Amino acid sequence: MLQPPHSSLQVAAVPAQREPVRDRDQDAPWHTEAVCRRDEAGLFFAPSKEPTAARLSREQAAKRVCAGCPVMVECREHALLQPEPYGVWGGLTAAERRVVLARRRRRDMELKKAARASGRIAAAG
Repeated sequence: MLQPPHSSLQVAAVPAQREPVRDRDQDAPWHTEAVCRRDEAGLFFAPSKEPTAARLSREQAAKRVCAGCPVMVECREHALLQPEPYGVWGGLTAAERRVVLARRRRRDMELKKAARASGRIAAAG
């Protein structure tokens, strides 16, 4: 049951629907509550020379684990801020994280450009 390669990119466009966990012990790192700590790391990281069909299947299985994780948002932000170059983190593959980062950079540039333009308008007015 293969999915088209582009379907995984749709995940990156969907905003996180969870709020970060706030009632946990603030001294404990977020990853102590990660569901993936109970799973084999091989589910989240590709073996060398993995066939495409196997990779897609493994990534989907990893994303299902991430979907039920109470610290998915923290994990995703960690992977975006580091940036983590490999594996599934916070329900996103490395390629999906690159798309999210590119969108964030583009949005930040547009916001800065708009702020400069509104500053010039205010100064001229």
